[in-house]
Amino acid sequence: MTFADDGALAVWLAEQAGTELLEVRRGGLEGKALKDAGDAASQAVLARLLAEHRPGDAVLSEEAADDAARVAAERVWIIDPLDGTREFSEPPRDDWAVHVALWERGDLIVGAVAQPALGETFSTASPLTVPSRGEGPVRIAVSRSRPPAFVGELAEEIGAELVPMGSAGVKVMSVVRDLTDVYVHAGGQYEWDSAAPVVVARAAGLHTSRADGRPLEYNRENPWLPDLLVCRPELAETVASFVAGRLG
Repeated sequence: MTFADDGALAVWLAEQAGTELLEVRRGGLEGKALKDAGDAASQAVLARLLAEHRPGDAVLSEEAADDAARVAAERVWIIDPLDGTREFSEPPRDDWAVHVALWERGDLIVGAVAQPALGETFSTASPLTVPSRGEGPVRIAVSRSRPPAFVGELAEEIGAELVPMGSAGVKVMSVVRDLTDVYVHAGGQYEWDSAAPVVVARAAGLHTSRADGRPLEYNRENPWLPDLLVCRPELAETVASFVAGRLG
C-alpha cells in the first residue's frame, strides 16, 4: 500500500498496531508479560511501517531510544505504541489506545487515536464535531487510580462530577466523544502521551493547552510535558484560571 496523505497514513498505522495488540491480548499472557509483549509488538509494527512509508521522517516514540537529531528535523512522527498498558493487561477493558501524530515545522498537523478493543479510531482525517453541551453538571475525566487532588477541588468549585477512566488518550477522546467535558492533568506526561489526542481534539473544535492556558509545544529537546488541558472552549478560561491559581 502507498499513502500520499499523512492523515490517512496515521489512521492506518494506528489501526495496524491495534490489530497486532488484539492478537497479543488473545495469546494467553497475563500481567507484566502481557504489558511488555504489547509494548514491543506495537512498537515493532509502527517502526517497520514508518520506515517503509516515511523513511525520511524522524520518529519520537515511548518505546524507542530518542535520537536528538529529531529536534532539527522538519517532520517528526510522535507515537505511543500502547497508551494505557495497565488497562491493556486487564481484559476485557477497552480504555487503552494507540497514538500516532505528525509534527511538521513547529506544530502538530495530523493524528489518529485508535481504541482497538472499542473498534474505533478517532482522527484528523475524519474529525468528529462535538455537539453543544447538554443539561447537567460538567463532567471531568480523571485517572481511575491517581486522580490529582486539585481536580477534586475544581469539581467542587464548579459543581462538576468526576468520571474515572484509563489512558490519557482515552480521557482526551472522552471529551471528543462527548462523554466528558474536561480533561485536565498536572502530574506530568511525555509528548507521546498527548500529541495524537491533542491534534484530534483540535480538529473536533476543542480547546487544547497547558493546564494554565499556555500554548503546548512539541518536538522539544526534552519531551517531558508537565501538564495538559483539553476541554470545551467555553470552559477553558474557568478551568485554566483555577489551575493557575492552585499550581502557579
